[in-house]
Amino acid sequence: MGAFTLATALFLYLGILFTISQLLAKSKSNATFFRAGNKAPWYLVAFGMIGATLSGVTYISVPGWVQHTQLSYVQMVLGYGLGYFFIASVLLPLYYKKNLVSIYTYIGERFGNASHKTAAWFFVISRLAGTSFRLFLVLKVIHWIALDALEFPFWLSAAVALFSIWLYTQKTGIKTIIYTDTLQTVCMLLSLGIAIYIIGNSLRIDSSTLLTWWQQQPNTQVFFWDDWNSSQHFVKQFFGGVFIAFAMTGLDQEMMQKNLSCRSLKEAQKNMLWFTLALILVTISFLVLGVLLTAYSSTHGLHATGDYLFGVVATKSGLGTVLTAAFVLGLIAAAFSSADSSLTSLTTSISIDLWRIEKGANGIKQRKKIHISTALVLWLCIVTFYYFIKDESVIKQLLLFAGYTYGPLLGLFLMGIYTKRKVRDSWVPSICILTPVFSYLIVLGAKDMYGFDFGFLVLALNGFLTLLMLHLSGIGLPVYQRTSPGESTSKSGE
Repeated sequence: MGAFTLATALFLYLGILFTISQLLAKSKSNATFFRAGNKAPWYLVAFGMIGATLSGVTYISVPGWVQHTQLSYVQMVLGYGLGYFFIASVLLPLYYKKNLVSIYTYIGERFGNASHKTAAWFFVISRLAGTSFRLFLVLKVIHWIALDALEFPFWLSAAVALFSIWLYTQKTGIKTIIYTDTLQTVCMLLSLGIAIYIIGNSLRIDSSTLLTWWQQQPNTQVFFWDDWNSSQHFVKQFFGGVFIAFAMTGLDQEMMQKNLSCRSLKEAQKNMLWFTLALILVTISFLVLGVLLTAYSSTHGLHATGDYLFGVVATKSGLGTVLTAAFVLGLIAAAFSSADSSLTSLTTSISIDLWRIEKGANGIKQRKKIHISTALVLWLCIVTFYYFIKDESVIKQLLLFAGYTYGPLLGLFLMGIYTKRKVRDSWVPSICILTPVFSYLIVLGAKDMYGFDFGFLVLALNGFLTLLMLHLSGIGLPVYQRTSPGESTSKSGE
C-alpha cells in the first residue's frame, strides 16, 4: 500500500470521527465530558468496549503470539470472564452507590487524601504506559508498511495521531467516544472476518477438512498442565487472567468511566455480561487467525514472526488488495480505539483526583488545559518508546508491566472493600512504591533459585504484598465506620 493511499484512508477515517464528535457537541459541560450525562445506551457501551479492550495489542500481537505460546492465551481469556463477573457483582454496585465520577475518589473517602492521590497517580502512570505501548505498536507497523520508505519521521506521525484524537475528543469526551468506539469496533471485527475468510480459503480449508487440518497443526494446544514452573501453566494463566481483568478493567478509570456513563447499575451490569461473552469469542477468533497466519507463512516461505506476522501476510503475500485494505482498516481502528478513551480517562482522573478542578466555566477551562497537556505527555512517551522497545512482544510487556503498576491499586481496593481496618494514610505512597520493588525481587529470586516463573500472577503477588503492608500499617488505629451510600457523592468539576 502506498503512502498516498494510506494518507487518504486516514483522512477519511478521521473525518468520520470528527463529524461524529461535532454532531454530539450540543453540550460541552464537564458532566458530558466525564460521564455522558449518564445517558449512554448500555449496548453501545458494551460493543464499543470490545474495540477499546482489544486495541492494537490484540490486533497485531495476539495472532503473532501463537507461534511461540500456541493457544495458551485462551486459559487467560477464560480467567478474564471470572474477573469480569467480580467487577459486575462487587465493583459496579459500589461505584454506583457512591455515585462516582472518578473511581479513585472512593480510596480518598476510605483512607485519606494521600491514598487518593497515590491511587490516581498509579492509574495515570499505568495508563500512560499502556496507551503509549498500544499506539506505538500500531504506528510502528504503519511506518513499516508505507511511511519509512518516504523517510517520514516517526515523531511527526505520532504528533498527527495525538492531535487528531485530541481534536475529536476535546468537546464532549466520553460521550463522543462511546459512538466512535462503536464504529472502530465494527472496523476491527470486519477486518478480522475478512482476514480469516481469505487466508482460510487460500489454505483450501472447508467445513469437511477443517477438523483434520486443525489437528495437524503444531500450535493448537490450549491447556498446559505439565510444567508447574512454566508461565504457561493453566493455574498461572487462568488466575492471572482473573486478577488482570479485575484490576486492569475494574480498577481502571478508562474502562469504568464507560460503565458509569450508563443510565443505571442494572444496565451497567448487563453491559458487562454481554461485553464479557463478546470479548471471549472475539479474542479466540484472533487466536484462530494466528493459527491460519502461521500456517500460511510456513507453507509459503514467508519469514515473519511476532508483531509483524499479520502485517507481512496481509501486505506481502499477494493475497490481494482486499486483505491489504482490510488489514489497514483494522490497523487504523486499533490505533484510535483505545487511545481516545485513554486520553479522556486520564484527563478525568487528573482533573478530579489530582487537580481538583473547579465547577462551572472555570472548571471547563481547567479541563481543556489538562486535556491538551495530557495529549502532549502521551506523545512524548510514544516517541521515547520508539527508541527503547525493539524485539519483545508488546502484549507481554504491557501485561507484565501492569502487574507492577496495577498491583498497588488491587491492594488498596481489596483493603477498602473487604476489611474495616484503617491505614496510616501518610504511609500509603511509600507502601505502594515499595511493593512493586519487593515483588520484582521475589520474582527474580524465584526464577534464579527454583526456576519458577510467576508469569502473570505477579499482579496477584503485588496486590497481596500491598494488602499485607496496608494491613500492618493500620495496627493500633480504630475500626473504619462505613458511611451509607447516600452520604457520599463525587461530582467534582461538573
